Parts: sequence; C-alpha cells; structure tokens
Amino acid sequence: MTLVIVTMLLVGYLLIATSHVTNVNKAAIAMFIGTVGWVIYICYGADFVAHMHPREYIDFLAGQPASSMAVKHFIYDDIFLKYVAKAAAVILFLLATMSIIEILNNNGCFDFIREWVRTRSSKRLLWTISLATFVISANLDNLTTTTMMLMIMRNIVQSRRQRMLIGSSIVLAANAGGCMTVIGDPAGVFLWGSGAVTASNFSSYLILPSILAWAIPTLLLSLNLPDRLDATWLPSPFRGDDTNLNRWQRLVMLFVGIGGLWFIPTFHNITKLSPFLGALCVLSILWVVNELFNRKLMNADQLANNRLPRVLQYGSIQQILFVMGVMLALGAVKETGAWGDMATWLDFNIHNVWAVGILSGLMSGLVDTFTIAMSNFSLYPVVDEHHLNLWADSDYMTNFIVNGAYWKITAFSTAIGGCLLCFANTSGLALMKMEHVRIGWYVKNCTPKVLLGWAVGLAVLYLEIYLAEM
Repeated sequence: MTLVIVTMLLVGYLLIATSHVTNVNKAAIAMFIGTVGWVIYICYGADFVAHMHPREYIDFLAGQPASSMAVKHFIYDDIFLKYVAKAAAVILFLLATMSIIEILNNNGCFDFIREWVRTRSSKRLLWTISLATFVISANLDNLTTTTMMLMIMRNIVQSRRQRMLIGSSIVLAANAGGCMTVIGDPAGVFLWGSGAVTASNFSSYLILPSILAWAIPTLLLSLNLPDRLDATWLPSPFRGDDTNLNRWQRLVMLFVGIGGLWFIPTFHNITKLSPFLGALCVLSILWVVNELFNRKLMNADQLANNRLPRVLQYGSIQQILFVMGVMLALGAVKETGAWGDMATWLDFNIHNVWAVGILSGLMSGLVDTFTIAMSNFSLYPVVDEHHLNLWADSDYMTNFIVNGAYWKITAFSTAIGGCLLCFANTSGLALMKMEHVRIGWYVKNCTPKVLLGWAVGLAVLYLEIYLAEM
C-alpha cells in the first residue's frame, strides 16, 4: 500500500505539471491526492503504525487490547491532526496576508505605484513596477501581489508584447522577493513555523542572491523593450469598497499593514506562538482602522454587503486549498516511511545538498514550486545541533540543523527554478491567463535569462555559506 500511495502522489505531480494542458485545476488534484492518501493510509493503519510508531501506539493503548478502532483513533489523534495543524498554520497565514493586501488595495494604499510609473520610458516603468513587486511580495502573498501589479501594468501598457515582457519581470520579482523572507512565500512560512530557520538568519543569506536572481533577468528583459512605451493613462479605478481616504490616512493604513507584518518575527521570538497568530492580529487591527476611516461609507446601503475583503473569492480559495492538499498528501507519504527511504538513497548516492538543491530547482520548473519545495522539506527532519555526534557523518548532517544550508538552498532554488517555465508557479499562471502567454514564447525570451540569474544567485549563496563555515 506504500507503493500505491507513492504512485498516487507521483501521478498527482504529473497532473499538476500538466494542469495548463488538461485544464484540470491544481487545487482539485492536490485535494484529491491528499484526502485519498489518508483514506488509504488509515484503512491499512495497523501495518503502518506497527512500522513507524510502535512505541507510541503501545503508550496510547495504556494496557487496553489492540483493535482496528483503536488504531484509527491513534492515527487521528496522534498522527493526522499533527499534519492538519501544520497545514492550517500556513493557510491561515496566507489568508491573513491576502486579506491585508486586499484591504490596502481597496483603500488605494498602493496608488502611489501608479504615480511612480507615470512615464513613457519603458525601462523606468519596468524597474519601478518590478521593484515595487519585489518589495511587496517579500511581505505579502505572491499571487495577490502579482495580480495587482499585472492589473496596474495592463491599464498602462497597450502593446501586448511589451506587457508580456514586463509581466514576466513582475512574475520573477514576486517569486524572488517572496523567497527572500520567511513571510513572503508559503514554503518560507512552513520552514519558519516548523523551526527549521530563523527569520533574521534566513533573510541575511537570501537577500543578495534573491536581488541578483531578480535584477539580472530584469536587466536583460529591459534590452528587448523599446525606449518609449505605447502607454495610456486612465483615471483611478473604482475599487469595489470605494474610499474617500486622503493621503495621510492611506499612509497610516499602509504602515499598520506592512509595518505590522515586519513585527511578526519579533512577536514570534517573544511569544513562541505560531506566526499566523501574529498575522491575524495585524489583520484585525488593520480591519478596525479600515472601518474607522470608512465609517461613513460603511453605513451606505450600497456598500453594506462589501465589508468583507474581496480576497475571499474563488481564485484565492483555490490557492489555499492547493496548499492544504499538497501538505496533507505529503504527510500521508511521509508516514509510510517512503520519504525516509528516499532521503537515505539521496544521502548514499548523491550526498551533496547543492546537487539536490539544483535538481529540486529544475523539477520545480517542470512541476510546481510549492509542491517540490514541500517534498524536499519532508525528506529530512530538523537535526538537533547538540546531538550531531550521534550521526555517523556529522559534518554532512550540519546541513539539516536549524538555519542549515539545506533549507536555504532548497527555498531559493525552488522559488527561482519555478520561474524557468511560466506554468510552474501561481504567479506565472496568472500571467499566462491575463496575457495569453505561450510556453514557447516564454522559453525563448525568458527562460535563459532566469537560468542565468538563478546560477549567479546560487554562486553568491554558495560563497556566503562557504565563508560562514570557515
């Protein structure tokens, strides 16, 4: 049955990788393999528990006779809920950040970007809008940030080819900026929440590689743009929950939203509570400020039904369900012991975290960024630094301690490697749908540039880790 569960996961990977061809939604695939994987697991739970958790199961029985019902209760209470909790922590963080960016956008807090990019210079617009994407995605959800920036760009640039080039830079900026911090990407949120990395150490190593992985391809993309854009300027759009906030009120809301997210690492270090709790606290404060500033509009009959952020819509729910499905599916596979066998094979045959990182980056470009990142993170536990002497190859196992090299390499490689092809990340799929970008065009015009930026970023990360170990 382990083979059945693993095969189902691999078939799911194949369907996720080809979802742009089959038009089968990634979230539906992920949820199916996640739910069915656990159903199969619990049906044969006695064998799996005897193999993976014999001592814990005996303690759970507390002298009572073993039975099929007891096994199911043990799996639910001591195994399944553990993976649900990990997935819930990530998706609650995502929901909070998606809601924050939607509230800020509804109130015009990002309108200054439209002011900055008010130019006919293609290079100035490209760098301004991609820099804004890079910075915002380091703090907020990648997909929501990308969609917002693509909409701004679409309302300005009239040429479809120019929009495809600038949009590709936006996608890259969102993924590179997201992997720079622990709160900018679901994979980083998972690493931070599971104790594999600390916020300051993670960012200090990845900030320079991420900047280079974004800036080098963007510079090369700018060479394909004409000096002057085919641009037009439209009035500010109606935002649904329209607002009459003045500039200082928008700045206050921006400070509460973005500044509050910056405080989350401090909140986590002080309280040791899950980061999603800090994100929900920031959201609640921002929501109160939103209603105080817009109290007159909130009383209007035509806006009475629009008080909830528009993030609670179909597209964002898809991403949340996708993350939940992938994490549940990987949990089921891990509990069969298959991931442990795979890690042993990698240690024996490859024995190099850089080679594994590069391979994972290439796979993320073919399958999906988050799926491959979480698969790699599931292979190894976080090694206790004080117990390294228990391992036969303690030098190699230092890669898997808290803030070890493996976590940083995998996070960076999967995020940037996922941009090698536009369908392998949610931001790229948004670009494909909005601008009808074809894979062949992207491979010709963007993939070599992304590959160069990724290689330079990896070289810098290698140098940083090498110098730190000296």
